[in-house]
Amino acid sequence: MTEDLARLSINQETLKQWSLEKLAAGCTAAGISQVGLWRAPVQEYGAERAAKLMRDAGLTVTSLCRGGFLTALDEAERARALDDNRAAIDEAATLAADTLVLVSGGLPPGSRDLAGARERIADALAVLGPYASARGVRLAIEPLHPMFASDRCVVSTLGQALDLAERFPAEQVGVVVDTYHIWWDDLAPAQIVRAGAGGRIHSFQVADWITPLPAGVLLGRGQLGDGSIDLRGFREIVDATGFTGPIEVEIFNEGLWARDGAEALAEVVERYREHVL
Repeated sequence: MTEDLARLSINQETLKQWSLEKLAAGCTAAGISQVGLWRAPVQEYGAERAAKLMRDAGLTVTSLCRGGFLTALDEAERARALDDNRAAIDEAATLAADTLVLVSGGLPPGSRDLAGARERIADALAVLGPYASARGVRLAIEPLHPMFASDRCVVSTLGQALDLAERFPAEQVGVVVDTYHIWWDDLAPAQIVRAGAGGRIHSFQVADWITPLPAGVLLGRGQLGDGSIDLRGFREIVDATGFTGPIEVEIFNEGLWARDGAEALAEVVERYREHVL
């Protein structure tokens, strides 16, 4: 591994065409020592087995995605969500991933009560934070772009995420700084400073915003350097807070997935050097 790749982490979704085994082998061959993983493929492979695969390859798991979806009104549904998040925390601990990313959840069907939904997230964090901390896992609230507020995440800004996180100890709950979701917000730089001062930057993720958005907004993340985001500028703001953790590349893009995995990874590394460092 060269020094300039020391902080680079490749999120599994960036190379969705690769199995866990190919991801481990490909990242190792490219001199990358860190990966972010997703629950579904880890569960399919087996968490213990996946943990051994990563250890044997010399890879550190920087995050597990995802927990969350904590906004339901129905008590039975809320109980199921808490159980699922406890399972996610256990999986992260098995993988030795110190961060579980939380996508908080959208508005329940028929509801227009954003404030109430956010309070239910806080109620859930009060239960899950101590459970996670006891297992060496931090919870990281990820604000998503406002276009996802209705169905996926009522936490739309870094400020909103911090307002929730700061109710709890920093070693329990922090935030994800994801350029794709916050680049548009002129308050984001100040909120990054706020997060860093409180020790609450638990994950830093990069992807670009391209227009026009591809069909299916969820798969619309751009390759580094292809869009509108000042990626290096965000990295410099994050670094200025004293954050020295992983820089995780998380790109959902069908065009990238259609390519040969090694070729796609080589381009990600090249673009990371060119546009992030």
